[in-house]
Amino acid sequence: MAMEIQVISKENIKPSSPTPPHLQTFELCLIDQIVIHPSYATLVLFYPNHNADTILQAQAKASALKDSLSKTLTHFYPLAGRIKDHCSIDCNDVGAYYALALAHGRLDEFLSLPDYTWMNSLLPFPSGFEPAGEDARITNIQVNIFKCGAIAIGLCISHKIVDGATVYTFLKGWSNMAFGGKEVVHPNLTAHSLFSATALWLREPLTAMWESWFKEGKCATRNFVFDAGAISALKAEATRNGVQNPTRVEVVSALLWKCAMEASKKAHGFKKPSRLTHAVNLRRKLPSAVSKDLVGNVIWLTSSEWRANHCTTLHDLVKKVHECIAKLGIEFVNKVQGDKGYVAIEESIKDRGEIGSKGTMDNYLISSWCRMGYYEIDFGWGKPSWVPGFIGHGSSVFANIVNLMDTRCGEGIEAWVNLDEKEMEILQRDPELLAYTSLEHKQRSFRGFSKM
Repeated sequence: MAMEIQVISKENIKPSSPTPPHLQTFELCLIDQIVIHPSYATLVLFYPNHNADTILQAQAKASALKDSLSKTLTHFYPLAGRIKDHCSIDCNDVGAYYALALAHGRLDEFLSLPDYTWMNSLLPFPSGFEPAGEDARITNIQVNIFKCGAIAIGLCISHKIVDGATVYTFLKGWSNMAFGGKEVVHPNLTAHSLFSATALWLREPLTAMWESWFKEGKCATRNFVFDAGAISALKAEATRNGVQNPTRVEVVSALLWKCAMEASKKAHGFKKPSRLTHAVNLRRKLPSAVSKDLVGNVIWLTSSEWRANHCTTLHDLVKKVHECIAKLGIEFVNKVQGDKGYVAIEESIKDRGEIGSKGTMDNYLISSWCRMGYYEIDFGWGKPSWVPGFIGHGSSVFANIVNLMDTRCGEGIEAWVNLDEKEMEILQRDPELLAYTSLEHKQRSFRGFSKM
């Protein structure tokens, strides 16, 4: 359901204390520097009105957020700056863009049948389509107040310095400050020393890879929800066929890849070779004392390829995904650290092979934001009822990108699939995919909520 969004105020929220001169140039780590596409990481958190607040009371909550945000930016000072170049951020305390908006409708009405195009209006700009290049502001926030007093917080933060885990760390710090929690989150800003940036030429061979996920045509977004039972069934099928200890992300990714390949074949009349690339969080391979609250793009990409003449079975694809993710284990993370880390990155790029010219190969990117903890973010009004994934609906780019998110209970997965419109029409009717999930699952689950 669509509804009008009216922005009623815009301002800059500066850090409560100025950044010291010796910290005003923040050096980006190796992986930050080779993030080619100047996009934003985006997220929306929906908070029901459990306390029956009026709109004025909800606006007072939004106003109180500004003070805690200012204090939080003192600790997360790079997020209050501007992108200087590929190598650094100017921590000039320009602050975060902060908008307050009114949604002329009720949250329960919208959630009964979410309109993905309208959801982008809850963000400071739609799905990170605005460029986040040089001199761009790092942090942009829009707080939306519904007619029922519910609140949705939309964020666009430059991907030059944040990944999904960094977004969570920032939200944890901000919400703790707003809630008056005992723990003050001090971000770990040492990624540059862990992953030294000594080989800027690596940006060039990655350009073709990034561009392979941006193709002409109109993008459609659909949300496929896998509950715990469906995931257990997928894991059991893969295990019966010889895959050892597949994860829930691996089996969901493999099924989506299989069905996407079939949709492409039906849409174009022939089967193309296909590559699935996974963004892997490297923090989980680092000692906890090193990785705790580590800020930056502490991720790397690993790929699997499937030839057009190969028979495509689910367990074969699960095995492919499992093996490619396993490449980015502790040994790889150890190699990528230090002054010679770029050598491991270079080897990884070569191992990925040729991308191929546009149109000759289907390239899919899956980014999992599962187990991040977004449903624990409490600003003092309770936990969010819904945290959807990336939505590229209606755009001419961002096709073939999938964002995996937790369901509210934490046991299932919401797969936010962005695909060419023609291929999406086929995918959403795929009987194998619908045997494990349903497009109607989300709408049915929200009809169970009380009025918000």
